[in-house]
Amino acid sequence: MKNSQITIKDIAKTLNISPSTVSRALKDHPDISPATKKAVRELAKELDYQPNSIALSLRKSKSFTIGIVIPQLVHHFFSTVISGIEDVAYEAGYHVMICQSNESYEREVLNTQALLASRVDGMLVSVSHETNDTRHFESIMKRGIPVVFFDRVVSSLNTSSVEVDDFGGAYRAVEYLLKSGCRRIAHFGGPENLLNSQNRLRGYRKALDDYGIASNYEKIITAGLTIEEGKNACMQLLEEGELPDAIFAANDPLAIGALQVLKERNIAIPDQVSVIGFSNEPLTSLINPPMTTVEQPGFEMGQAATRLLLHEIDNKNDENLKHEKKELKAELVIRKSTKN
Repeated sequence: MKNSQITIKDIAKTLNISPSTVSRALKDHPDISPATKKAVRELAKELDYQPNSIALSLRKSKSFTIGIVIPQLVHHFFSTVISGIEDVAYEAGYHVMICQSNESYEREVLNTQALLASRVDGMLVSVSHETNDTRHFESIMKRGIPVVFFDRVVSSLNTSSVEVDDFGGAYRAVEYLLKSGCRRIAHFGGPENLLNSQNRLRGYRKALDDYGIASNYEKIITAGLTIEEGKNACMQLLEEGELPDAIFAANDPLAIGALQVLKERNIAIPDQVSVIGFSNEPLTSLINPPMTTVEQPGFEMGQAATRLLLHEIDNKNDENLKHEKKELKAELVIRKSTKN
């Protein structure tokens, strides 16, 4: 008998018990004796029995699979989010399918179509920086498939989401710079259409306003997301003849790009210019000088988003189901790229 053909009936026949008893023993049902459970599990292991997931999904009207769409796998933040997702999903008996949009709207649409074709029970999504049209998500939701956004969310859609406190994290970063004596603080912003970029910009502006600095100096460069774009933004700033005493960047790669240019120009960090990023990528603690940044709790975000999604999958027929919006705190991690 080939292992791929082993069924509950085969185990039942060998042990001279009913298939229903085998099924309940494998599920640790309290009505089944410990001795029977032990015999069933040992034989199942010996025969390499594997549950028929297709049959199970047909009985339950579920595939027990959730889809994930992220902008890029290369970022440590998104890899920690995925770890958090898997931690909760596998514990609940779900598998995950991971797609990356590579920051492309068109590829994001193709990702969602591929996940639909794979009959996922729900999707966890962080949108690409090109995404302005959300009709592909609306189509998914109309099919009764729950969608939960994380990090980069779509505020116009009535769905659950998990974000960090981008506004508060940015505010605390700029406030720290102000308290250290900085008065000419530039901001390198992320893509303008992303809500987290907008909220980090608001936090920057609010801190300057609260400390009475906004009327004297406010410098904003919409940079992007990458190290190269951070270098370009810093070179643009210096070519304009402006040397701020601090730079707050919307993410770590932008801040690292700024650091590289400042060091190439022999501008002392932090004595002349303090630099703060956002995310706490591992590289920020290894570069010289180690970089102050705002930490995003990626693992906790993945866990929270998955719990929300599984709740919506289990209750998707409940007309009174309410969507939740969770916000996680963003902590400032102080290192050597900023003055005390």
